[in-house]
Amino acid sequence: MTGAKPAKRTKQLNRSFAGNLGVYTVLAVLGAFMLLPLIYTLVSSVKPLEEYWIFPPKFTVSNPTLKNFKELFSVLSDSKIPFSRYLFNTVLISFVGTGGHVILASMCAFALAKHQFPGAKIMFRTVVLALMFNATVTRIPNFIIMSKLNLIDTYWALIVPAFGSSLGLYLMKQFMDQMVNDSVLESARMDGAGEFAIFWKIVMPMVKPAWLTLIIFSFRDLWNIGSNTFIQSEQFKTLNYAMSQVLAGGVARAGAGAAACVIMMIVPITVFIVTQSNVVETMGTSGMKE
Repeated sequence: MTGAKPAKRTKQLNRSFAGNLGVYTVLAVLGAFMLLPLIYTLVSSVKPLEEYWIFPPKFTVSNPTLKNFKELFSVLSDSKIPFSRYLFNTVLISFVGTGGHVILASMCAFALAKHQFPGAKIMFRTVVLALMFNATVTRIPNFIIMSKLNLIDTYWALIVPAFGSSLGLYLMKQFMDQMVNDSVLESARMDGAGEFAIFWKIVMPMVKPAWLTLIIFSFRDLWNIGSNTFIQSEQFKTLNYAMSQVLAGGVARAGAGAAACVIMMIVPITVFIVTQSNVVETMGTSGMKE
């Protein structure tokens, strides 16, 4: 018959049943091994103090109790600053810092990936080089800059450095290079769309998995951020700082410390679970070529 469409060929992996079984077994073992710290922390948070220091450590609890959480909130309630204030500070810093970082990193990545201008390659190489520096190395320069801007002891001392993180710019630029076709952008320009409209209505929806992944990484870092370097006033300090004070209480507060770790883990894990499919898509397409 003429005009018949050829059947689509689906690519199949040339791997035997034994090979699949071996891969799944290795992945299951690695996954279980990575879950051990999380499981141990959860179990420790409901252990009574007499079971907490049993050697060797056990991943089970004989008499589970919520006393550790009660002790944790009791300690925090005795502080001059209420627990709700620490929580508000952390939520504010995490949401504003993450939102600003995603927007600025995406805009800069769009300029570097889809616009040709002098110095673009040098700028991107500088960004890649910045990835090599640990946050501890840049803490003193950041402190000097924040001091010159009179932002020490304010929320902005923690938010502004998050805006300029190089990881987001690198991730968004690489993803735009691979997933955003130049012909689509040219068609939009020929239809009269401006650069800002192209960015918001075309580019950002196309790279949605990338910026959702960036939200996870940025939110996780800001949620767990300390505030000893840039913040001196107790009213501006974060939840992580309050929890660290509980952990500093010694052996008597070991159970409350485990409860504090669980509380700090809940929000980042929830954010990851909600957006995990986009993270997988980002990692799966990061090596694709046009």
